[in-house]
Amino acid sequence: MKRYVLDSYALIAYSRGEKGAETVAEIIDDGLNKRAELFMCVVNWGEVYYITLRNFDLKRAELFRETIARYPIVIVEANKELTLQAAQYKAFHKMSYADAFAAALAKTKKAILVTGDKEFKSMQNEIKISWL
Repeated sequence: MKRYVLDSYALIAYSRGEKGAETVAEIIDDGLNKRAELFMCVVNWGEVYYITLRNFDLKRAELFRETIARYPIVIVEANKELTLQAAQYKAFHKMSYADAFAAALAKTKKAILVTGDKEFKSMQNEIKISWL
């Protein structure tokens, strides 16, 4: 069974119908039909929430939260192991701290990271990436 980590980029593209939205929809469908396991780090989950809140309003941010809760996406807490891996990625790759958590989760779960964020280019030799 395939395993995917959804970066905030993936969920934002999906929710806005942007490039890559169909790919994310297919991955979510695979999760719903038990053909794939889906994960997201709580840091990236929070990132989507704050971006939605900042760009729209509380009502839309809460709608995101409620919608994601119904999807087959496991929200993974940032424990010490994950945080240490994220810190190491952040130290040696030009990326945001939140992106480092998505990369760390993909490595920890041996999963494919789903993103369109070019900050992950330098990670291609360390984790598998499905580019949107």
